[in-house]
Parts: sequence; C-alpha cells; structure tokens
Amino acid sequence: MDGMALGFMYALIALGYTMVYGVLGFINFAHSEIFVIGAFVGAEILLLLEASGSLAAFHPAFVLLVLILAGMALSGIVAVGLERVAYRPLRSAPRLVPLISAIGASFFLQDLIRLLEGLWRNAFNLTYPSLDLLERSVKLGSAVELPFKSLLVIATALLMLLGLYLFVHRTRVGTAIRAVAQDPEAAALMGIPVNRTIALTFFVGGAMGGAAGVLFGLHYSLINPYTGFIPGIKSFTAAVLGGVGNIPGAMVGGIVLGVLEALAASYLSFLTGGAVGAEYTDFLAFAVLILILIFRPRGILGEEVREEGA
Repeated sequence: MDGMALGFMYALIALGYTMVYGVLGFINFAHSEIFVIGAFVGAEILLLLEASGSLAAFHPAFVLLVLILAGMALSGIVAVGLERVAYRPLRSAPRLVPLISAIGASFFLQDLIRLLEGLWRNAFNLTYPSLDLLERSVKLGSAVELPFKSLLVIATALLMLLGLYLFVHRTRVGTAIRAVAQDPEAAALMGIPVNRTIALTFFVGGAMGGAAGVLFGLHYSLINPYTGFIPGIKSFTAAVLGGVGNIPGAMVGGIVLGVLEALAASYLSFLTGGAVGAEYTDFLAFAVLILILIFRPRGILGEEVREEGA
C-alpha cells in the first residue's frame, strides 16, 4: 500500500512533465516547485481553519475537496504564468535555452515560496494539521488494516488520471491539445488557438502537480520549499520509465517506481545482510532511470512525440 500510494503520487506529478513534453518537446524542470505550491496551499488553508477554530465545523470530506481544488487552481495558474513569462518567448530557441530557463524558474519559485512563508509565518517548514478521518484505517479481515491516507491517495489519483485521459481523448479541447502536440503549424491553420491550447496544457499539468502536492502533505505531513526536488526528479524518472509524453505510461511508470522503492525499503537490508538499507532507495530510482535510458529509452509503453513536418 505504501508503494502504491507513493507510485500514484509520482504518477500525478509525472503528468506535468508528460503533458508539457508531449506538446512542446522539452522537460519543465520547474514542475517540482509547482507541486510544492499545491502542498503549501493545502497547508495554509488547514492552518487558517485550525487557527480560527472552524476546522471541526466542516465535514472532513468537504475540507479535503476544498484543499485539493484550491491546490490545483493555484498551481495551475502559476504554471500558466510560468509558461507565459519563462517559456513562450523562448519557444523558437534551441531546446537547451528553455531548459536553462526552467532551471532558473525552479530556483526562483523555491526562493519566492521561502520569502512569502518567511514574511507570513516567520517559518517555511510547515506541518499539516491532522484530520481525524485520515488517521483511521480500513480493516480487511482480522489481520489486515489499510491506512485511510493511502486509500485516499490511490483513489484520488485514479479518478484524476482517468478524468485526464478521458479529457484528452474524448473532448474537443483534448483533441486540440493532441493536434498541437502533433503539428502546431497545421493546428493553427485549422483554426486552433495554439498559444491558448499550450497555456491550457500547462494549467492541466500544473493542476495535477498541485493535487499531488496536497496529497503529499496530507500523507507525509512535513513540507518546505525544497520538498519537491526529490519527488520531482523521481517523477521525471517515472515519466521516462513509462514513456515521456504518454499519459498511461506516466501512471504505469509511477506505480512501478513507487512499488520498487517500497519493496527496496522493506527488503534491501534483509537481502544484503544489513550492508545496504532503506537509505539507498533513492539510488534505486536513479539506477532504474539509467537502465531504462540504456536498454529501452522509449519507456515501457513507448514515447509519444510530435510528428515532424516534411
């Protein structure tokens, strides 16, 4: 269950990398900070409700819904602003240039979060207030208990991944996104507003990252402006593992990586006689990335890329 919860969280974050790569053909390395923004939005709302004494007045399910929607909204808006300021002016530049811009934007957002939280709370290491609903567990028989936190992450991620897949493949807007990903010039000739479609893609990818940030905070409690770095890198690994640009691939890659990490944390010490412990799970993620790049660079389900014009 720990591995599945972690894997679905990676999958949600990986969708931001996947959608941007599918449309623009580059990796948005500032997406990990978009994820952190969602986590801080959820924490601030919970802390404000707790400070006002009104947290217990609302049903926990309603509070969770508000947290996720607010995290998605602000993260999506920041992602759109990032696209407008840091990426759109560089769209025709060599691919290395927007990559450098993404790294700069990542550092900027980290320091901006630290500055704002420092001014607001004089601290930027936040702890999520606990919700009684999330401390419960679901019993299966007499010996098995499933933590509600893990079930919440898995169920929410499944619904969002399914909704995104249907949105991209069953709606007119999703068709426009796929058309721009295939050939932006031809899409523009067919009357599709390319800039607006790309901005919408950033919003959707950022919203998924924001939802993952809220779920991460609810599941692990502690967050800071640098929380997104390691999950961001691992989610990029998950995107590569499943196939960059492939939405089902992001889900598969996230689940595989999350389960591998959980199994490694549980059994590495036992299998190596104590020589290698759970602290090496990060090493495992990057070893998987290297092996995938060497032996199957297109990922498990294959990389989806735009078609180049003749």
